[in-house]
Amino acid sequence: MQYWLMKSEPDDVSIDDLMASPNHTTAWYGVRNYQARNFMRDQMQQGDRVVFYHSSCAEPGIAGLAEIVSGPYPDASQFDPNSHYHDPKATQEQPRWISIDVQGTRKTRLLPLAEMRTIAALEDMVVLQKGSRLSITPVTPAQWQAIVKLLA
Repeated sequence: MQYWLMKSEPDDVSIDDLMASPNHTTAWYGVRNYQARNFMRDQMQQGDRVVFYHSSCAEPGIAGLAEIVSGPYPDASQFDPNSHYHDPKATQEQPRWISIDVQGTRKTRLLPLAEMRTIAALEDMVVLQKGSRLSITPVTPAQWQAIVKLLA
């Protein structure tokens, strides 16, 4: 099993939106960074655990926990000319972007980014590194355990 941090803008999909969706499940769409796409395509597997992180908002931080519940498949938004995530270079025969399904397992208290920075067990988290902007990053088992303990 692997662990991941996945960022979502709460104006797009919040933890509340995820938990209100059927089976607490939604497609993770709109990833337009090759490294994040490669994580989804090549490394994420059903059963992997996820730290659901609110980004680009007044108070960014961890808002819940989730699980990967599907394998990778083409992100439909790349084909929709009316979508913000449309990619005119993507074709049905050669899609460029990937989606996976994520299922919310628990909404938690918000663990703000500022608080995360004060926790020694989290100091090496990718999201805390200067210049880190990836929407999907690996989380170590020790970091996962520290986060779960903080949110208990």
